[in-house]
Amino acid sequence: MSAYDTIRPENGAAGLAGRIGNVFVSGFGAAPERGASASFVIASQISRFVSQVADGLIAWNETRLTRKSLQALTDRELEDIGLTRFQIEEVARGR
Repeated sequence: MSAYDTIRPENGAAGLAGRIGNVFVSGFGAAPERGASASFVIASQISRFVSQVADGLIAWNETRLTRKSLQALTDRELEDIGLTRFQIEEVARGR
């Protein structure tokens, strides 16, 4: 029976892109306040954008890896874990 990796960090944008985005925020404070300088507001927006992009890429990659792992299993192995080939996409997307 093949092993199925179910342990993945749920850090979201805590990867490199998130850390880069956090540098902007931590360098200037937690969130833009009213009357903040333009550079502060831009840095905060860049930070949020980088975090959102990183979250999207992480989610896409997790789905891709799960789908690839499940598709590599035989029908017998899928049956052992209670899945069919038609359910792989739903499981990969976390539904």
